[in-house]
Amino acid sequence: MFSKDIEERIFSIENDEQFEQLAMEIFYAQAEQNKIYKEFIANLNIKVNEIKSLQQIPFLPIEFFKTHDVITGQFIPEAIFKSSGTTGMETSRHLVKNLSIYEKSFLTNFKNCFGAPEDFTFLALLPSYLERTDSSLIYMMKKLIELSNDTRSGFYLNATTELVELLSQLNSENKKHILVGVTFALLDFPQVDLTNFSKTNIMETGGMKGRKKEMIRKEVHEELKNKFGVKTIYSEYGMTELLSQAYSKAAGNYFTPSWMKVFIREPNDPMEILSTTQAGAINIIDLANLYSCSFIATDDLGKRNDDDSFSVSGRMDNSDVRGCNLLVI
Repeated sequence: MFSKDIEERIFSIENDEQFEQLAMEIFYAQAEQNKIYKEFIANLNIKVNEIKSLQQIPFLPIEFFKTHDVITGQFIPEAIFKSSGTTGMETSRHLVKNLSIYEKSFLTNFKNCFGAPEDFTFLALLPSYLERTDSSLIYMMKKLIELSNDTRSGFYLNATTELVELLSQLNSENKKHILVGVTFALLDFPQVDLTNFSKTNIMETGGMKGRKKEMIRKEVHEELKNKFGVKTIYSEYGMTELLSQAYSKAAGNYFTPSWMKVFIREPNDPMEILSTTQAGAINIIDLANLYSCSFIATDDLGKRNDDDSFSVSGRMDNSDVRGCNLLVI
C-alpha cells in the first residue's frame, strides 16, 4: 500500500518541514487502512479530514499492541516481535511486514550516533532476552554482531571471567567496543580493575526484572560509572512497539533520529499537547512504524528539552512493568 518511495523518504528526512509533510501523509493512510487505528479515531468522534497538523493527531495507546494486531493494510509478517514480561503478564506483539525497514532504521541511527558497526566489537550482556527468539533487541544485536569485523563480538548470559578478560584486552588494544547490557546484569557485574576498563563504552537498555530494588536512572549511572571507572553511561530508549530507538550519551537526555519525534501530552487529557519543558506523558511518532501505527501514546512520563532531546522521569500509575525500559520512581 505504501510505495518504495515513501520507505526511502523516511530515512532521508533533513528538516522538520519534511518530517511533518511525510508524517501527515502516513497519518492519512494509516487512519484509513489500519483497522484498529481507524476505529480508535472514530470512537473519539474525530474527523480525519480536519486533522491538519502533528499536534492534532490522535495517538494510539500503546496497550492496543497487547490486545490487537495493529497493522496497516494486509500482509503476512516477516517477523513478530514480542515484549518481555513477568509470568502471567499480557505482552505486546508487533507484526513486522518488512524486516528491511527495521534494519535500515537501527543501522542508520547507530551509524549517525556512534559510527560504522564494522569498527566496533559488540559484547551483549542480555540474560533476560537471550533465551528468546522474538525480541527486537536480540535481533538488532545479532545484526550488529554480524556486521562487526571482530570475531570476539557475541552474546553473554552472565558476566563471566571470559567477558571480564576480553574487556580488559580490548581496552589494552584501544579497540572501539560497546558493552550492551540490561540494567540488572550490569549492576551485578563483578568489581573490576578501574584502570583496565576506562575505554569501555557501556550502554544500558533498562530492565530490572524484579531482580533489584528500583533505582532512578541517575543512581544507576553513578553506580555503573564507579564500578567500571568510566565518565559516562550510554542508554537506549526502545520498545517492542517501535521500530526506532533513541540514544542518550550523557545526562539521561535522549536524542531521536530524524524520522522519530517526541511530544509530551497532558496525562489527564490525552489530546492536549504540552509545550517544551513541561512534564507529562510521552507520545512518539515513529515513521519506521509504516505498516503498524506511527503514532503511539506510551505509558512513560518525561519532558522535552530545548535542544529537542527528551528525558524519562518515570511511568504512569497502574502501568505494567515493561522489561525493556528502566523503571524510575
